[in-house]
Amino acid sequence: MENNISGREQEKSILRGVYSSDKSEFMAIYGRRRVGKTFLIREMFADKFTFEISGLANAKTKSQLLNFTLTLNQQSGGNHKVAENWLEAFTQLAGYLEHKTEKRKILFFDEIPWMDTPRSDFLTAFEHFWNAWASARKDIVLIVCGSATSWIISNLINNYGGLHNRLTTSIFLKPFTLLECEKYFKAQKISVSRKQIAEYYMIMGGIPFYLSKIKKGLSVPQNIDNLFFDTKSELRNEFKNLYAALFRKSDEYVKVVEALSKKSKGLTRSEIENVAKISGGGTLTKILQNLEYCDFIRRYSDFNKKKRDVLYQLIDPFTLFYFKFITKNEFNDEHFWANSLGTPLHNTWAGFAFEMLALLHTTEIKRALGISGIQSAVSAWRSTKTSPAAQIDLLINRKDGIINLVEIKFSDRIFAITKTYEDNLQNKISAFKEESKTSKSVHLLMLTTFGIKQNKYAGLIQKELTLDHLFL
Repeated sequence: MENNISGREQEKSILRGVYSSDKSEFMAIYGRRRVGKTFLIREMFADKFTFEISGLANAKTKSQLLNFTLTLNQQSGGNHKVAENWLEAFTQLAGYLEHKTEKRKILFFDEIPWMDTPRSDFLTAFEHFWNAWASARKDIVLIVCGSATSWIISNLINNYGGLHNRLTTSIFLKPFTLLECEKYFKAQKISVSRKQIAEYYMIMGGIPFYLSKIKKGLSVPQNIDNLFFDTKSELRNEFKNLYAALFRKSDEYVKVVEALSKKSKGLTRSEIENVAKISGGGTLTKILQNLEYCDFIRRYSDFNKKKRDVLYQLIDPFTLFYFKFITKNEFNDEHFWANSLGTPLHNTWAGFAFEMLALLHTTEIKRALGISGIQSAVSAWRSTKTSPAAQIDLLINRKDGIINLVEIKFSDRIFAITKTYEDNLQNKISAFKEESKTSKSVHLLMLTTFGIKQNKYAGLIQKELTLDHLFL
C-alpha cells in the first residue's frame, strides 16, 4: 500500500530497511498531531502486523491494561486473563509471539505515551520486554509512535536508564514541504496553483490531515472559512486539541506561544518570562526545548551576536494563524477569512507569513542558489545604529566567501522596486557592511512571489528567486 503515501521517500526507505534487517529493530516515530505518523506505518505494514495496539486517551492504568488484554486476545485468538500489571501484560505478549512463525514479527504501539500513566510502572515493564526478551531475538520489529513528542524524546531518545541507546532508529516526521503538498494535491486531483498552495501553507503548514480536508472545486477563502470559521467547522477547536495532545500541562505551552505570537521577530528568555507571566528555571527550559523539538519555535541569534543574545521565534504557521485571525473573530463571522482579504490585518499577516514560508524552506533556497554542498549558516540581522532600525530577516553566511542578504516580499503580481524602496535596500546593505565589518562579498538576494519588474531600480539585486524556487 506504499502507493497511497504521497512523498515521504526517505521515511519509506528507512521503514523498508527496518523490515528487511537481519536483527531485531526498535524504532520510534514521532511528530506533531495530524502529521501522518499512524497513516505512514499502517500504509507500509498494515497487512504485516503481528500485534497492533493504540493507547487510550485520558484513561487510567486499569483501563489501559484491560485494553491491552482485550486487544491481545482478539489478535491472538487466546483467552488471557486481564493482566494485573504491565510486567504480566508484556509476559503474555511474549508468550503469544513465541508461537508465531512469521519471519519478521511487527509490533506497533500507537500513542504509547498514553499507556504510561502515573505510577503504573509501564516504562519499567516495557524496558524489560525489550532488553530481556525482544532484543535477544532476530525477528522482532518494535515500532512505537506518539504525538506527545516530549514523552518520546525524554523516555526513549534521551533515556538514561534501561532504554539508554536501545533505539535502533527513529523518525521525526515533519510536515510536508511545498513540493510534497503539490504532489499530494495532484494525487487527490485537486487543481490548485502554486500561489494557492503557498496560501494554504501559510495558514496550515504542510500538515497532511489539514490538507485532506480541502474540498475540490472551492476557492482558498471558501475552504479556509469552512475549515476554521464556520460554526460547525471540523477544525474550529484544533488549536486546543493540538497542544493538549502534544504536551502535558499544555496551558503553560500555550502561554509561551501566545507571548511569542505578539513579537514577530521573537523574544529573549527573560522577555518570555515577563510577557507569558511564567517563572524561569527548569520548567521554562523544558517548555522551550519541547516546542523547538516540535518545530513550533526556532532558537536563533542575529548575525555576529553572542549566544546569550539568543531569541525564540514562533514559526509554526497554524499557531501564528490562530492568534492572528481565529482569536480575532469575536463576532463569530462564518466568512471571517473571506472578509479579511485585502485589509491591513491580512496584508501585514501575508507579508510575515511569506517570510516564515521562506524560512521553512531554506533547504530549497540553498538548492536554488546551487550551494547545497557548501557549508552555510542561516541567521538574521538588525542594526543597532540606524533609525528606524535596518533589518535583514534572512541572512545566509556561506563558507565560500559570500553573504546573501535575503529580502522577502509577498505580492499578487510582479514586484516593482521604486526609488524609495531602492534607497531602503541600499541603506540596509550599507548599514550591514559597516556594522558587521565583514570581509566577505555581500550579495542582495530577492525572493518574491512572481519575480521582479526589470526597471532602472532593479540592478541592485544580485540574484532573484521566486515562489517556484521554494518548490525545488
